Amino acid sequence: MRLFTGLDLPAETVGRIDAVIAACRPLAKIRWSKAANLHVTTKFIGEWPAERLEELKSRLAEIPPRGPIEVAVRGFGWFPTPHNPRIFWAAIHAPQALRELAAATDAACAELGAAAETKPYTPHLTLARIEPRGGGPAPDLAPLRRAIASMRSSEFGSFVAREFHLYLSEPEAGGSRYTELASFPT
Repeated sequence: MRLFTGLDLPAETVGRIDAVIAACRPLAKIRWSKAANLHVTTKFIGEWPAERLEELKSRLAEIPPRGPIEVAVRGFGWFPTPHNPRIFWAAIHAPQALRELAAATDAACAELGAAAETKPYTPHLTLARIEPRGGGPAPDLAPLRRAIASMRSSEFGSFVAREFHLYLSEPEAGGSRYTELASFPT
């Protein structure tokens, strides 16, 4: 089983992001995310044995709640750098409580044997992956860059997260399918 934890997005926010993806898709030949699949990842767990699923759920349920977390989605960015991007993303703005939740989730999973994170937590929504096809040249991102620079607003919405979720990720043609397995208070 391939698992991760994260926050759901409200439908209005997903709708705004979907509209931007639809407008930008013709501008760059990159692998665009399905807006319906977007979520704020708090911990990528990776492969997990099905026979240990209940153990993982129990451990995640033990994470002390911090209370509701206010989250805003606005702005764009590129990983690892704007000059050599592999990921095009929308920024997540949230208080320290989101980073604390991610750290607590990482620690809980590490106690059970999942790999601990080695990079600082940077909450974001992956809008697209930038991968040269067949080892060819990098895709031309200039039209996409111009379009996002000229947007009147990159505000996608705000919401209050009251719970985080454990998801199953199953690969399918055209992207992965995510299934919520359990929910826990933030």
